[in-house]
Amino acid sequence: MNVSYRWRIATLVGAAITISYFDRQTLPLAITAIGRDIPISNTQFSDLQAGFLVAYAVMYALGGKLLDALGTRRGFLLIMLWWSVASASHGWATSFGMLMLSRFLLGMGEGGGFPAATKAVSDWFPVEERSLAMGIMNAGTALGAVLAPPFIAIVLSYAEWRWVFFLSGAAGLIWSVWWWREYWVPALHPRLTALQRQALSSMLPSATDDLDTRNAMRWVQLFSFPEVWGLAGAKFLSDSAWYFYLFWLPKYLYDARGFDIKKIGYFAWIPYAAAGVGCLLGGWFSGWLIRRGHSLNFSRKLALGLSAAVMPFIVLVTHVPVQLAIVLFSVAFLGQQSWSTLIMVLPADLFPRSAVGSVAGFVGFGGAIGGSIFGLLVGYLLDHGFGYGVVFAIVSTLHILAFLLVLVTVRGVHPLSAPERQLHAI
Repeated sequence: MNVSYRWRIATLVGAAITISYFDRQTLPLAITAIGRDIPISNTQFSDLQAGFLVAYAVMYALGGKLLDALGTRRGFLLIMLWWSVASASHGWATSFGMLMLSRFLLGMGEGGGFPAATKAVSDWFPVEERSLAMGIMNAGTALGAVLAPPFIAIVLSYAEWRWVFFLSGAAGLIWSVWWWREYWVPALHPRLTALQRQALSSMLPSATDDLDTRNAMRWVQLFSFPEVWGLAGAKFLSDSAWYFYLFWLPKYLYDARGFDIKKIGYFAWIPYAAAGVGCLLGGWFSGWLIRRGHSLNFSRKLALGLSAAVMPFIVLVTHVPVQLAIVLFSVAFLGQQSWSTLIMVLPADLFPRSAVGSVAGFVGFGGAIGGSIFGLLVGYLLDHGFGYGVVFAIVSTLHILAFLLVLVTVRGVHPLSAPERQLHAI
């Protein structure tokens, strides 16, 4: 049961991330229908996105601490219940202010999702399986993005826009029941025998080590680690590119390639499907290298480097026919999500389980802030006549810079030893 149940846990967590990415797509896809009841200007639409991202960034940082305090089972349940109710609350909105409040609350809830998922993976998976488990979890980002457009289109063809949000909230509540029935940490799981618990314990970091670290290291002391700052900086750079792709791909196809709604529906899902492949490929490849006898440091960094290496090709997207442009977007989405899977598994590789949620939260905070700032820069550049060519030239460099930052700040990917932790705690 140990092996099969671990992968059930990965699937359960991946389903939560699918719901998260579905929920964040509801407003953009239903905005035309919403506008018939609540007029929303382009500036107000940008404000709604900013409200979500700011709350998301703050909660991404604090959510890790919440998870470390409450534990994975209770913490993830609370986070999902919060964002499910927040998602459903959009359906009761009658004004822009109410939509803004709902969007802000949704960002608060979803900001805790990835730290919770990272902690669940570190609770259950040994190091050689952790990157693939993280890949399955991260594939939920692509699956949610692929499912949202056709599902929302069907709902809008039969019901008013409010049902989009009621149904998305209901999906989260159903998942919450599934989570509460299925998830415990291995040491407390009622369906595991004593022998199975012992076998899992032998594969995972020592609980005593976690207890010692919790007593020895305060949350603020995590900021003394260059690894924490390096991962957060790398996420700042790479997520600047990722949020650009998420928010601007449809608009680029509309503005620069002359796509209509039908063509968007025909082609825009392809890069998201490639993103799902990237989630699984990066995690699998890193784990495969470890099983072949390579060190954890070599395996993680090689996979990260290869993921970053494909990203500069996006600079060509404005110079090629549209069919090849879709291919280039697909390569970029694949490389980005392979990168994302690996960068978010590094906190679990480096830090004890008692601190994983906090570190992952701070790293994700850096990513969300990067996306917010770069989004403002993109708008400025396009409004001042620089064009998409300049934007894609900048985007093409961000993952390379992020990888160099990882090489400088994370000298070795391995669990930080007690002397190293004590040194940083001084």
